[in-house]
Amino acid sequence: MVILNDYDRKVYENELKGFLPKEFIDCHIHVWEKDFPRQGCSNGGSTWTRKVCEDLSAEDLIESLKILFPENKVTPLVFGGCSRDIPTCNNYVMNKSAEYGFPTLFRTSYDMTPDFLEQEVKKGGFLGLKPYLSNCPPYIPASEIRIFDFLPKEHLEVANKNGWIVMLHIPRSKRLRDAVNIAQIMEIEEKYPDLKLIVAHIGRAYAKEDIGDAFEVLKNTKNLVFDFTANVCDDAIKACIEAVGTKRLLFGSDLPIAFMRMYRIVENGEYFNVVPRGLYGDVSNEAHMRETDEKDVTFMIYEQILALKRVATEMKLTDSQIEDIMFLNAKRVIESVK
Repeated sequence: MVILNDYDRKVYENELKGFLPKEFIDCHIHVWEKDFPRQGCSNGGSTWTRKVCEDLSAEDLIESLKILFPENKVTPLVFGGCSRDIPTCNNYVMNKSAEYGFPTLFRTSYDMTPDFLEQEVKKGGFLGLKPYLSNCPPYIPASEIRIFDFLPKEHLEVANKNGWIVMLHIPRSKRLRDAVNIAQIMEIEEKYPDLKLIVAHIGRAYAKEDIGDAFEVLKNTKNLVFDFTANVCDDAIKACIEAVGTKRLLFGSDLPIAFMRMYRIVENGEYFNVVPRGLYGDVSNEAHMRETDEKDVTFMIYEQILALKRVATEMKLTDSQIEDIMFLNAKRVIESVK
């Protein structure tokens, strides 16, 4: 469970409380327990995330959201941990949703049949699918993974038929500017218009250099939306809003990863999470981690909202537009499935 210090309270009181709507939705949260078996090949996911936490139970999530946002009502959209056994995670999420009323997504593997997928999603009351790149054929090198390797067209067809949400974490080292990613996102947009595609993390554009000219193509879309989960890049948030407007951007945190105490810097197009020295053990082998002796370092989830606040100030967004991003856009996506 999260613990606030004086600096965290100062950030919330002075920077976030007056900016946030009284109610909002966090559309991107993983829950699992640490005894759940691991599953999935290690081909393409970040490794620094493993330094942050061992688990996040549904109960700890509820309490942590109350601690982080004491004057806000926060509804979480939840799904299982991406490196944990998929059936175990899905059963856990289903049971906790029945207990607490969470909206949920169903974790998938590339080899699930469409009939199985449809049956399990409907049986468990899930609103759609959460595929992940590590649940693809294990022989594919990380640099060559494509969206359709872990989100096959058969899954997209059943999602489209049922009007489900699909939460997509794109692969490949060039991230959002990768031509294969853009082509396959556009194919989903054009061929499966009745599903609700959420491009997570603004396509993993964590640095300005990751954006490329992607939005020159993606600005022509009509259906897909983006979340800025685990993304504190002002340039990416601004570029997304300029391309598709404030009605197609959602807030998501990526809890429990977003419990990380950090701020982010970019050097030569590469992002680095700067964390308090020693807090996450030995990070010398983590390509995207740096350490600092600074004391005033708050949570990633707060840093994300601060990034949105900076963009909102620069772009002169209204309170109504901020409410759209933090609450109403996700509400519309969720309610469209029910």
